[in-house]
Order: sequence, then structure tokens, then C-alpha cells
Amino acid sequence: MLGAVSSTRFRFGPFELDGGTGELRKHGIHVRLPKQPSQILTILLTANRIVTREELRQQIWSGNTFVDFEHGLRAALYKLRQALSDDPDKPRYVETLPKRGDRFILPVS
Repeated sequence: MLGAVSSTRFRFGPFELDGGTGELRKHGIHVRLPKQPSQILTILLTANRIVTREELRQQIWSGNTFVDFEHGLRAALYKLRQALSDDPDKPRYVETLPKRGDRFILPVS
């Protein structure tokens, strides 16, 4: 799925994400966003629905990767929220729905 968005640019609020490079910009200025948080953002932007934790695990962490997935996902979501200056208690961009998954809540162009 991630390969299908290689030439897509997503615009939301003051941000723009290049789907091919994973580069995030805010008002045209580069914002540091590591690979896994960038992948999560791309998945959420393209899904247009709630994405389960299992779906994120399958798309980002391959079946032969042995990591503490929950810890890795929490850390990646934390870094994503930091880059977006998003508050998990009052989200503007990424909303976590307990026991359901995560979704992007701002309109995207």
C-alpha cells in the first residue's frame, strides 16, 4: 500500500507530506519525522477510516521482525504527535480510539 502513494502529496492544516519520500513540511519548512512515524502518518492519511493496531503492525513491522510491537507503536505515535504538535488528549490530527485503533481526523487534500 505504501508504494501506491509514492507520487502523492497530502496537505492538511499547515502541513504537507510527500508520500514518496515521507518528508513532512510545515509552512514549507522541513519537520523531522523518522521513518516509522512517517509510515503511520501515510497509512492514516490514505485510509480515511479507523486503522487497527494489527493493520499497522502488518504494514510497518514485517512478520519476521521481533520487537515489542506495542512499545514500538506507542513510541512511533508519540514521535508523530510531537512532529505535528498534536495533543493525544485534545487531538487535532491523530485520534486514538481505545481498543479500536487510530485515525486521521483533519480533512486532507
